[in-house]
Amino acid sequence: MPLRLGHRGIALGVRENTLEAFRKALDSGLDGFELDVHLTKDGVLVVHHDFTLGGAPIAGLSLRELPPYVPTLEAVLESFPGAWINVELKSLPPETDGREEALARLLARSPSERVWVSSFDPLALVRLRRLGVAPLGLLYEKPEALELAPCLGVAWVHPWVGLLDEEEVRRLKARYRVLAWTVNDRREAQALTAWGVDALVTDFPEVLV
Repeated sequence: MPLRLGHRGIALGVRENTLEAFRKALDSGLDGFELDVHLTKDGVLVVHHDFTLGGAPIAGLSLRELPPYVPTLEAVLESFPGAWINVELKSLPPETDGREEALARLLARSPSERVWVSSFDPLALVRLRRLGVAPLGLLYEKPEALELAPCLGVAWVHPWVGLLDEEEVRRLKARYRVLAWTVNDRREAQALTAWGVDALVTDFPEVLV
């Protein structure tokens, strides 16, 4: 049975990427959730999808300037110690503001075998690997991006579900663990499970539960 994760929690009736959404994912019977992480200008890792909030870059805001519904990653890890959590580090190559170092420090303080980090940014993954963060996953929705995976030292690949069929899953599973996103169709979820995918991300828990 693959891990079943809520996409940014389960945001039905609540804000996505909030403690409420993560609690809703677990209460619905899922194993955990996926979330998105940014670094504030005062060096705090916070959970939010977009690079901006209210038109302002999160990287230019302090924690005190963010609304109270935006949790810190530390608060999420402390609130849900038994959950499986995929942390997507939001990053834009090539420059870094130190978010990889901040994440490495936080995960070292709160180690868990149920937490792993992914990113679309290959340079962020290289930095995280050099800092000893593991396991790592490469997120992608263009098939050619997979060619980067062997250079990055990732244990996971996170393809968009539209890239997968039985043969592709078999090929990926020979080398990696596989997470498929975003799976919102029950028949699709059943097929991916039969093919041996390791984790499924959904917006609708009833599709997976």
